[in-house]
Amino acid sequence: MKQSVFPNQFALKLLRLSLCQLCLLIIFSGMSLAHKAHPQSVLDKEVTLQCTLQSLEAVLNRLETVAEVKFVFSPRLIKTERIVSLNVRNAKLSQVLSNLLNPMKVGYEVAGNKIVLNQLKTAEVLMPIGAVEEQITGKVKSNKDEAMPGVSILIKGTNRGTVSDVEGNFKIAANAGDVLVFSFVGFLTKEIKVTTITLLNVSLEESASILAEVAVIGSRSNMARTDVDRPVPVDIMTAKELRGTGQVEIGQQLQFMSPSFNSAKNGINGVAGYADPASMKGLAPDQMLVLIDGKRRHQFAAIQNNVTIGKGTVITDLNSIPALALERIEILRDGAAAQYGSDAIAGIANLVLKKSVRTGTAQLQYGATSKGDGAGYTFGLNYGFALGKKGHLNITGSYQDVNATDRGEVYNPQPVAGGAYTGIYSNTPATDQALLKSRAFYGDGTYGSFKASLYGSNAMKSGQVFYNAGFDLGKSWELYSFGGYSHKDIFAGAFLRSAIATAATSNTDLWPDGYTPKLPGVVGDISGFVGLRRKVLLGWNMDFSTGYGSSYLDQYAKNSANASMGASSPRDFYAGRTFFSQNLTELNFSKSIVNFLGTKSFNLALGGQYRVDHFALTEGDEASYQVGPLATTRGKTPGSQGRVGIDIVDRKNVSRSNVGVFVDIESDITNSLLIATALRYENYSDFGSNVSGKLATRLKLNDNFSIRGSINKGFRAPLLQQVANAASTSTVQSGTITVTKQLPSDDPRLKQVGLEDPQPETSWNYNLGITAKLGRDFLFTVDGYQIDIDNRIIITENLRVANVAALKKFFTGFNEITFFTNAVNTRTKGIDLVASYKKSFNRNNKLTASLAFTINETKITKVKDTPAALQLDTKATVVLIDTISRALIETSQPHTKVVFSLGYQLGKFNANFRSTYFGEVAAWEKLARPNLGTTNLHQQQVFAGKNIFDLSVGYTFNKYISLTAGGNNITDVYPDKVLSNYASYTNGQIPYSRNVNQFGFNGAYYYGTLTVNF
Repeated sequence: MKQSVFPNQFALKLLRLSLCQLCLLIIFSGMSLAHKAHPQSVLDKEVTLQCTLQSLEAVLNRLETVAEVKFVFSPRLIKTERIVSLNVRNAKLSQVLSNLLNPMKVGYEVAGNKIVLNQLKTAEVLMPIGAVEEQITGKVKSNKDEAMPGVSILIKGTNRGTVSDVEGNFKIAANAGDVLVFSFVGFLTKEIKVTTITLLNVSLEESASILAEVAVIGSRSNMARTDVDRPVPVDIMTAKELRGTGQVEIGQQLQFMSPSFNSAKNGINGVAGYADPASMKGLAPDQMLVLIDGKRRHQFAAIQNNVTIGKGTVITDLNSIPALALERIEILRDGAAAQYGSDAIAGIANLVLKKSVRTGTAQLQYGATSKGDGAGYTFGLNYGFALGKKGHLNITGSYQDVNATDRGEVYNPQPVAGGAYTGIYSNTPATDQALLKSRAFYGDGTYGSFKASLYGSNAMKSGQVFYNAGFDLGKSWELYSFGGYSHKDIFAGAFLRSAIATAATSNTDLWPDGYTPKLPGVVGDISGFVGLRRKVLLGWNMDFSTGYGSSYLDQYAKNSANASMGASSPRDFYAGRTFFSQNLTELNFSKSIVNFLGTKSFNLALGGQYRVDHFALTEGDEASYQVGPLATTRGKTPGSQGRVGIDIVDRKNVSRSNVGVFVDIESDITNSLLIATALRYENYSDFGSNVSGKLATRLKLNDNFSIRGSINKGFRAPLLQQVANAASTSTVQSGTITVTKQLPSDDPRLKQVGLEDPQPETSWNYNLGITAKLGRDFLFTVDGYQIDIDNRIIITENLRVANVAALKKFFTGFNEITFFTNAVNTRTKGIDLVASYKKSFNRNNKLTASLAFTINETKITKVKDTPAALQLDTKATVVLIDTISRALIETSQPHTKVVFSLGYQLGKFNANFRSTYFGEVAAWEKLARPNLGTTNLHQQQVFAGKNIFDLSVGYTFNKYISLTAGGNNITDVYPDKVLSNYASYTNGQIPYSRNVNQFGFNGAYYYGTLTVNF
């Protein structure tokens, strides 16, 4: 890890890196090594194939693989269920097609590597007496204005029909009043009644629900697979389903869609208030990898160091992306580090962007909680522009303005277990009560009416814009790009600072009645990718891309004070900036190899990735971290209250790079047996290399039932934000200042006491499941898994320097230190069950139902011994992880989650109902705060499982306008409250736990949504 001497060197590095990426892009733009297939060259391909007594469809599938072509046809028209035999050796494809298709009166037409099959006319169709047929001609296009060959066109109720040719054109003889049915895989079926008009131009719309069945996440094969065919579990959530939750942010949409996903709003909780932690399978937020259109998404700038879910981890801010920009989200519930790199231990969330053109959506939602707070609106606009005949530019903009909620109780000072009474003006209850009654400053002036702080979701204003573009450059070249910008102003709060003159945090010169700091934060996020795809020499598919993403957090402390500065302290402070960026360049190749060792299909993918991460800390105002004169004379706490500023000595500007290469093989050994394997090597500039691997298989017992399983050896590299972060905080107890220092891993003093840099977490992930498809409407999957993680990276407890001889020698000036280390091993076990039912009774009468269930458990299986150098001078033992931090890993997230949803559409009306059960969670707390090295007194509270219900009803006025009204948590359910004798209750400021989080604590929320399609 290399630290820059001058901050402006980062700009120079970034400029050089960007120029390097541009040069690489230009170089690869010049690679034109392939040409479009000529029809005769396709027909001249030599084929060797032997098939005996198989269906025509099976034979055509084999021919596709052997000849590297794609057949387009209507199974009904050419009757693919017919049994045929084919035995040819070194024969031209034209001869093979003639021998196979002519006896069945099937013709063909070649377009590129596509071969369109159609039934040949053999005789005039007998018509009823008096009937007069019209010759209907026309053209079929997609909603992207692309010609569609091979579309099936049938006269409803008959066996008569045709298919569109290579240009999308068709001809069919039909009577006035007949209904033509247009259908194609992946598109919505369309019915058109024949009138006197004999020229029809038909546009088919892509079906999100059908496309969702063939998602490709988790596989680098060119072959898209359905649910039953996948060797690993994948959840697909369409944009319509995500919007149906009534939530407007992606993290919250997934919270109520995916059972293995957890993301809830936080109250007063440090960095978690600026970016919602999101996790999978009960693991840490940074053990889940986020992709956008298959490309790695950069992470949030700041580290989460508060005592809550994901302590010491770094999240990926899903809510920096407008939900309206998405076509769907794919959740891979399996380890995939060998395929996609570090962090993919728990799984992957792949956000797929919209590519639609000439269509748009405007959406306005307004809502508020049942208590009247949290009111706000979200407005989004999406539109797709056509670029030439095959290009697209899809742009989404979104703006959100939402007020804060408050679920704090009336401040009620009470003695707590292990602590004394702490009031507003005095630590003597009678004196404090008398002063509260005499001070008109607080509400109605009576004791108990004082509102110490706001505890709830933060107020926020955010604006976002995202784009997705693709353009056909000709000669099989495709240029693509996506990216966006997000800006969020978040208004967080803090705890009460009393007006007791002797209190370490009070500043009665500025705040004679005490004060509650306000903690605004500004979050900025920018990203952009550009890439090229094409088929190059020998049929290899190439994908070259380069991109940049960054995140920053500016923090402030308003309505605050530096207690150690007394009357000279400012009230408002800038606390500094945390910044993170990522440059990513990838070059990937894939190829389907024909007839490899007799397999049905064989796909080989390989590639490389170069990534540069950068992390920077910029100091705040001097007063935000200054140690004033009252620190020593009166024991006053230095630094801005609520958010101590980044000290100038903690300024950082560091970077690291890593190179990764992978190989990925996937093969249908037979029609039933699929095997996939991957191997990846990565080398980091600061800690070395790692090898990960994957083996997955799927065995189809029949067309509708399969068994699947996988084994993954994964890893997660220590994040740059973890190993490079440095921060100092100060507290005062009994007039004594306690300075706590978080040490970066490259601090030489750590090595002097025998502590090594954090190494990557390594994991073994085992998955075994079954899939079943019963008819066309019902799908069922169940998967069991076990994830063993060794050398899990955690942040240590605050270690008292005075208790350890080695620390006293090197860490003068600090009372406590903390750092990152590989301290524990964990094991996570669980079962996921997903069942869905979709039934269309007719075009405007549809029923959907789904049940998703997960149960899991994470246990710490080993705590490593404290290094000998850190043993206490006394007989007690230093612990690197205590009971509270253990609970954050083991019990802070629900072990059980059940999501049941039911939707029904009847004509222009639709209704959706959802029931979500969140299992129990548990938190441990200290009764008091003794020094490490003495007996820690802890107590546990279990928070019961709760069921919440959501309901929405909608009406579609026409094809342009629809209106939805709904409620989330309509029965107004809250989590259990913190027991009032617990220290964290904070005299009523924190009635709901900060350490655990099931579903938030805002109660019922009601909303209305207006959607305009154009």
